[in-house]
Amino acid sequence: MSDDTPIATVRWERGEAVFTDGRYPRAHHWIFDGLTVAGSSSPAVVRLPLSQADAVDPEEALAASLCACHMLFVLDFARKAGFRIDLYEDKVTAEFGKTERGKTWISRVALNPAIVFSGDKVPTAQDVAALHEKAHDECFVANSLRSEVVITPSFSLA
Repeated sequence: MSDDTPIATVRWERGEAVFTDGRYPRAHHWIFDGLTVAGSSSPAVVRLPLSQADAVDPEEALAASLCACHMLFVLDFARKAGFRIDLYEDKVTAEFGKTERGKTWISRVALNPAIVFSGDKVPTAQDVAALHEKAHDECFVANSLRSEVVITPSFSLA
């Protein structure tokens, strides 16, 4: 990643809204390498119809980004250890809190990865825990956050 090359474009347009009355749409687009994703504020933060319920909100994106980064490291470390993964699924959650200044922040992100392993080399529970510990330590996104990250893994064999 270069400091002068954009990694994403976020685009919002006012459209016909007055804007200054606060009743403007929060829907926008995130553009990554030609892929466009619908973005919006969360309907829990800004009521419908000013938010778009079927779009990704920044809080969801932050949690998903952490989750994906962690997963990619787990996959690589498992491969290097000789384990074969057939499926990795994580139902990530996030919690809000207040900072010492009273500002809302994502205070906790919980990863709940469920992994299905197969093949001749079978991991132990300790192996799986070590994969997650190493992945969390190496994850670029986790190293960029001050939020608490809790990992509760589960695994099974195919």
